[in-house]
Amino acid sequence: MGCGSCGTGKPGGCKSNGGCSTGGCNRLNVHDWLSDLPIDDINSQCKVVEVSFNQGSRKDFFKNLSSQIFEKGDYVTVEGVNGFDLGEVCLTGELVRLQLKKRGIEESSVEIKKILRPSNERDIEAFKISKSREADILAKSRAHARYFRLQMKLSEVEIQADGKKGTFFYTADDRIDFRELIRIFATEFKVKVEMRQIGIRQEAAKVGGIGSCGRELCCSTWLHDFKSVNTTAARYQNLSINQTKLSGQCGRLKCCLNFELDTYLDALQAFPDYADNLQTIMGQAFLIKKDIFKNLMWYTLPNNTKHYPLTIERVKEIKNLNKQGIAVEELQAVEVTSGKPKEVEPDFVDVVGQISLKSLEKNDRRRRDQQRFNNNDRRPNNDRPNNDRPNNDRPGGQTGNSGGARPMNNNRPPMNRPNNGPSNGPRPNNNRPPMNRPNNGPSNGPGNGPNSAPSNPPSAN
Repeated sequence: MGCGSCGTGKPGGCKSNGGCSTGGCNRLNVHDWLSDLPIDDINSQCKVVEVSFNQGSRKDFFKNLSSQIFEKGDYVTVEGVNGFDLGEVCLTGELVRLQLKKRGIEESSVEIKKILRPSNERDIEAFKISKSREADILAKSRAHARYFRLQMKLSEVEIQADGKKGTFFYTADDRIDFRELIRIFATEFKVKVEMRQIGIRQEAAKVGGIGSCGRELCCSTWLHDFKSVNTTAARYQNLSINQTKLSGQCGRLKCCLNFELDTYLDALQAFPDYADNLQTIMGQAFLIKKDIFKNLMWYTLPNNTKHYPLTIERVKEIKNLNKQGIAVEELQAVEVTSGKPKEVEPDFVDVVGQISLKSLEKNDRRRRDQQRFNNNDRRPNNDRPNNDRPNNDRPGGQTGNSGGARPMNNNRPPMNRPNNGPSNGPRPNNNRPPMNRPNNGPSNGPGNGPNSAPSNPPSAN
């Protein structure tokens, strides 16, 4: 429910600028559908105005003895307890007379208080100060209740606009002796204390919330007359007796169980009474449920899990036969259809074996080759095989195309070189003449190249 009356400048608004949710200023909101009708006789107009307090959680009636016309959303200053209070006009005109008649209140009753004046800036400022104290007072009052070990739950505190009276709403299962608690509240908070006991449903209306239907709670938006709800309403509507699903956020049965109960009772009048059991040759049939939308009654036989839907006429016929002592041979169940045309399933073509997977295999092969190539590039040079090394890393430092990698001659004897000490620097030449190595032709095999040593190296001259 969107908020259409609140704003940042109004004291009672929820400050949401049009996005009011639970706890906003649309609590118990009423649409005045007679507001646009012209008034013929002002003297015959209803002089009582309905005013809401504390963002719509409480409403009351006040007399408008002045000649000023108030509209919905106007803030007015009304009579309070030894002072004044501030509220918002929520209903005027002929609809107020209907509300008074529904509540059993006379329009000329002397108990109805008066509207003093339209709210001015001083009244609004005092109202804001009083409302700012409510959260702190509620927290402290709960601490005092725990200190005295009172079996009660304080749900809300409402401070009068002038700050002279405080109403404490609480829930309790038994009677509570809170005389000492009232003295502490009056001494600490400097207000006249009124303790008002409410029910669980009223507490849920004040707290607010979202129901299982996804919408705001009915009790916190429009429902103010709480009726007793029992499991009989669920049985008439063919609902399973599941306490978890049938209970609301207040822990009691949902109020919406009564909303459609009258419709179900009217529809069930056409169904026969005392038809819970039917006598058949196969045994006694037991009634499971009644379908008011299709006018069918569902039965089941003993030692059989099958359900038999019967028409109302067939049930009445079997009931008359049973009164004569005749057990029917069969129930003659009807065929139940959903009422919608059966969807035709599309025909699927069997294409198993007709789809080629060669393209997928080529992609997998290409991916594996690319991965293998990347792994070889990341390996160090010492771990690569000889045929993967570049030409500059081959033994002997030979470059060029030699027709393939040359194998190393690991059986070659070492060269006899003089040991002139530790090799800590450049090796001295010692004027050694070059070695005379025979040239046996082209290097087509191991040990015949220019860089290969002879099998018997000559001694130095």
